Amino acid sequence: MKIIISAVAALLVMCLAPAAQASASASAKIPWGPYSGPGVRASGSLTPSGEDHAVLPTADTVKIVGKVTDLDRSKGNCGWVVFRIGYRKGNNLPSYERYVIDCSYGTAKKFTRTYHDVYQVELKVCSEPKAKKPSLTCYYSGTWKVLYTSPH
Repeated sequence: MKIIISAVAALLVMCLAPAAQASASASAKIPWGPYSGPGVRASGSLTPSGEDHAVLPTADTVKIVGKVTDLDRSKGNCGWVVFRIGYRKGNNLPSYERYVIDCSYGTAKKFTRTYHDVYQVELKVCSEPKAKKPSLTCYYSGTWKVLYTSPH
């Protein structure tokens, strides 16, 4: 009887341990940066949580904490950090962009953003004039840095 109970207990530990490790690693803070461009620097961390790949390979939430610093001495330019947030819709991977802007030379602007149902997070840094949104040059020149992709 003791052998059967010990075997069942060992089996439970083996089955439950990976689930506990997966949920612990899914909430692990992932550092990113520093990423720099002419006139701008950004760094921070990203924390995905609630990854449920049996239903949909996305994180329920991704919290991004960071800072962006404007390093351009000219009065007209600002430091931009642009995030491209990808999500799954059927077999497609559409995305949307969000950004943080800092126009105070040499002083870092701290930010925290939370996004839901995230498949991938990419980042780009730019230095350009203050505007309602980044320019097409910022979006399309250079490469996007992948910060996070939901494991599948």
